[in-house]
Amino acid sequence: MGGGGREHALAWRLASSPSVAAVRVLPGNAGTDGVRVPGSKTLIENVAGDPQSVAKSWGADLVVIGPEAPLCDGLVDKLSEAGILAYGPSAAAAQLEASKSFMKDFAQRHGIKTAPYRVLTDVDELEARVREFELPPVVKADGLCAGKGVVVSKTHDEAIAEAADMVSGARFGDAGRKVVLEQRIGGAEASIHAICDGQRAVILPAAQDHKRIGEGDTGPNTGGMGTYAPAPLVDAAMFAHVREKIVQPVIDGMLKDGIPFRGTLFAGLMIPEGEEPYLLEINVRFGDPETQVMMPLIEGDFAELLVGSARGDLAGVDVSVKDVHALCVVLASAGYPASSSKGDVIGGFGADSTQAVVFHAGTRRDGERVVTNGGRVLGVTGMGASLRVAADNAYRAVSGIEFDGVQYRRDIGYRALK
Repeated sequence: MGGGGREHALAWRLASSPSVAAVRVLPGNAGTDGVRVPGSKTLIENVAGDPQSVAKSWGADLVVIGPEAPLCDGLVDKLSEAGILAYGPSAAAAQLEASKSFMKDFAQRHGIKTAPYRVLTDVDELEARVREFELPPVVKADGLCAGKGVVVSKTHDEAIAEAADMVSGARFGDAGRKVVLEQRIGGAEASIHAICDGQRAVILPAAQDHKRIGEGDTGPNTGGMGTYAPAPLVDAAMFAHVREKIVQPVIDGMLKDGIPFRGTLFAGLMIPEGEEPYLLEINVRFGDPETQVMMPLIEGDFAELLVGSARGDLAGVDVSVKDVHALCVVLASAGYPASSSKGDVIGGFGADSTQAVVFHAGTRRDGERVVTNGGRVLGVTGMGASLRVAADNAYRAVSGIEFDGVQYRRDIGYRALK
């Protein structure tokens, strides 16, 4: 379920799983509309309707939910009540993403390292609480805001103004009436995804995203302009630390609280130089565009992995990680991130599937043509024996794609490549 680049990547990977006969995507995009995965007989096609009716009428063995909103709204609970196996957390477990204050309180209660914070709902307290922080705090709307609810303020006055806009309801409505003020932590960000069954986890390679629109991490924040994996920042020792001190304690804490977590645990980390990582946030679904670089790295039956999670038993699931690198470059439409141009014809899908794959996000079919239909249009993922080779393959494929106003960063992976 979903229509972005994340869902195309998931469908692409599921279609190559030996246990899968067919994949249907609701609502999907131009990339998931009546295509066959190279080297596989499995058909991917788009469908319309509500998930429960489609799953019942089709006799689906597994429903995989991509976006956070339906997870937080309890779609997994509804499907489960109807006897349909669904991958993802319950609404109760999805509070880890649905409420930033819930996540921060949970982490503090279970001894998981996270940045000091304050939770506020009263606009009259804002100024005093903001000025308690030595540096201007990060301001976070408590609820779901489509990835736009976090402001890294440059001054205390800016933090006060931003928080006041949220608490008043002017900025994000009810999603912002509760605000988390968080101490700013320096360092490098990384993302860790874990497939969980309520008690244990299969952890995927670490990825690093590039949020800002411009080279050198300049300009406004976006939903993500590119990513790469595995991230060399998370070496073997750091990976083991994250498993033992963050991922497993989250799973154990949720179980102890009577809310077993099944599905994707997406931990957003900040790693100061020479220090242990901080848990900044938890998402309860696959990241986008992180998914576009993780899917090419997984070897084995990915569908069986998700089925094991949904059933609460990952024991015996045989998946591994390939010894390769992947790098994704996002192609965005004119005006993004402030706006997006729709209806521009896209040409040049000549990527070699052994070296690069083009994942669709904001696209749709217009007769025989494929046109833009959103801000982030495509994610071009290159693979290779090294990160440099993966980057070269990705940018070689990008060079052949054209549409009016296309914009993309030419420095994805620069931290690791330099």
